[in-house]
Formats: sequence, C-alpha cells, structure tokens
Amino acid sequence: MTEEYSIFGLVVLLIVLALAITRLTSLLAVAILAGAMSFILATVYTLLDAVDVAFTEAVVGAGISLALMLAAISLTTRREEPWRRRSAERILALLVSLASGAGLLYATLDMPLLGDPASPANLHVAARYIAESPASTGVPNMVTAILASYRGFDTLGEVAVIFTAGIGVIALLRHWRKGEA
Repeated sequence: MTEEYSIFGLVVLLIVLALAITRLTSLLAVAILAGAMSFILATVYTLLDAVDVAFTEAVVGAGISLALMLAAISLTTRREEPWRRRSAERILALLVSLASGAGLLYATLDMPLLGDPASPANLHVAARYIAESPASTGVPNMVTAILASYRGFDTLGEVAVIFTAGIGVIALLRHWRKGEA
C-alpha cells in the first residue's frame, strides 16, 4: 500500500510541475523542469516494475531531450515572447484537454488494480513465463529471457530509439559547434 501512495504522490508532483511549466516564461526553467519531470516519470515506471521503460524515459526524456532543449535555447532567446490568445481559443483548448483527460480516465476503468494477483497478466502470462522460459529460451535468467526472447522486438525498438536520438544530438551539436567557429 505504501508503494501505491508513493506512486500517487509522484503523479501529483508531475501534475504540479506540468502546471508550473505552463505558467513559466523562462525557457531555461521550462527545460530544467521538463528534465525533472522525466526523471520523476522514470521513477514511477521503476515503481511499476517497468525498468526497461524507465531506462528509456531517463535516457531519451531527461538526457537527450534536455540536451536538445538547452542547445535550442542557446541559439534563441531565454524568454518566451508573449502570445495573446482570444478567450474562445482558451476555452476550446480547455475543453479539448478536459475531454482527453476524461477519455483517458474512462479507459482505465477496465484495468485491473495495481498488483492485483487475479489480473490476467498474473494468472496466465506470468505463470507461463516462470514455468517455460528457461526451457523454451535456453536462458537461465528469467528477466533476460523475457527481455531478449519474448520482448526482443520491443527491446530492439527501444535500443533503436535511444541510438537514433543519440546520433541526432551528436549531429546537431557538431553542426552547432561549426556555426560558432
């Protein structure tokens, strides 16, 4: 139960940071808070036992995205220019946001509770992985067997995303350095 309270507290912190980001005009502060949000989200994924997703979030969200944002800020101004919106646009944006949030909340109603031993993943999939993974994959470590064999394409996709983002950052930073010289 304590873990659920921890996750709930971190999600509340994420919401507070998101609201703070929408009110800031300093682009540097926005970039730093976005990086902090990514680390907090990686912590939430870790608490939910999705360590591979947490690793990808930390590398791409906090590392590479923060580096790209800081590089972009160094090429522009540090302050956001004020943009005047009409009240009708604000109301429409609020309604779209509320409808999206309500749709996401509605979609979670069919999900099993966190850690529910009677959930389909725990009843069917987990038992099969525990019983069959060493024999069917030939890998003695069950976590490695799941990540490398059963979820191999997913893991390959995550590695490809991290690699591509890293190459993109290196290419942009090299181009940026050449422009300074």
